[in-house]
Amino acid sequence: MSGRGMPRSHYNADMYSAFLLVHSLLRWVVVIAGLVVIARAVTGITGRRDWRPGDAAGVRWFSIALDVQFLIGLLLYVWLSPFIRDAWADIGATMRNAPLRFFVVEHTTGMLIGIALAHVGKSKIGKAADAAQKHKLAVIFFSLAMVVILLSIPWPGMPGGRPLLRGFGS
Repeated sequence: MSGRGMPRSHYNADMYSAFLLVHSLLRWVVVIAGLVVIARAVTGITGRRDWRPGDAAGVRWFSIALDVQFLIGLLLYVWLSPFIRDAWADIGATMRNAPLRFFVVEHTTGMLIGIALAHVGKSKIGKAADAAQKHKLAVIFFSLAMVVILLSIPWPGMPGGRPLLRGFGS
């Protein structure tokens, strides 16, 4: 029994559903923050403008959104997801099942690569000497990160695809 008087299996199902909903909705914060950071960097290059506090804040918020999303995804992957647990129980069968393989391998690997690219970019931006270099690094690293992230999201119509807005109808 959980602390709320429910059998543990129901409690975990509730936690899984809640974290999955937050993870699904937070993807939009990540996508929007990433696109805003890239847009600001492009306009910084084309307008030959200084690196502004808003640019640094955008990078910081994109990084925070990615990190929170990663932590929620890690909780789902390691502890809460019954699908991942079942998939690891028979990894051979999982590799032959496109939706399971997507979540066990492709989604996870792609997101880790995207997060790594974003963090390397953030670090390099912090060490860059001038605004032009900061904007250029932001465009390069955050664009690469966003391409990998967007390719790794389970969009509707993909094997294992998910709704665009989980929790808001079908």
